[in-house]
Amino acid sequence: MRFDVLTLFPDMFVSPFKESILGKAVEKRLIEVRTINIRDFALDKHRVVDDTPYGGGQGMVLKVEPIARAIESLKAEDPSAWTIYLTPQGKRFDQEEARRLSTKSHLILLCGRYEGVDERVRTLYVDQEISIGDYVLTGGELAAMIVIDAVARLLPGVLGSDRSAEEDSFENHLLEYPQYTRPVDFRGHYVPEVLLSGNHGAISRWRRQEALKRTWLRRPDLLSKARLSESDKEFLGELSDSLAAGNGTDAV
Repeated sequence: MRFDVLTLFPDMFVSPFKESILGKAVEKRLIEVRTINIRDFALDKHRVVDDTPYGGGQGMVLKVEPIARAIESLKAEDPSAWTIYLTPQGKRFDQEEARRLSTKSHLILLCGRYEGVDERVRTLYVDQEISIGDYVLTGGELAAMIVIDAVARLLPGVLGSDRSAEEDSFENHLLEYPQYTRPVDFRGHYVPEVLLSGNHGAISRWRRQEALKRTWLRRPDLLSKARLSESDKEFLGELSDSLAAGNGTDAV
């Protein structure tokens, strides 16, 4: 899969995609991450890419012409490329959207700066606007890295096992169950016995119930989207009754 990032600061992307899982994915050519400096598409000798906004106001706005030329050059190579603008005004990015984007072969990620881009960029060249949360960053570069990371790890072969992605938080709209490793005893805090039992059925039930419990306590809004079995619903009912009775959640 190919990611083309339109940015004023291409050096920001050097280190993140040389390390860890994504670095290996680049080495294996499972993904390609290219950075395109928007200034390279400014035609004046000073490579100006921004200007003051019409109507007045604070800050600068990225000009339409350099961005248009950059996107048009990429679309000439691949007309099917999907163009995303990273902006606080976009739709909230989540795991479901990451999975949808992972089915595409080529993403163009436009990183906003200053007061944003000329509105004609959005209306003429952008297929989708994405926000990574309800806060403002100094630019879209970090948001673009997050999108690339979330999408790339869903591609076949990027993770050591495809099941790793299937068991992540937010897959199936549940948070991930607690994880443990050696030692069994850390200063009197023990690994749950069921995980040491070798009983795979019991382990699966424990993990499912712990995922349900953690989601119910921390992100109950996700449960409305989750596929719940009758036993799941029964467990959540017992969990709710236990809390209402003042017994705490450990009693379930």
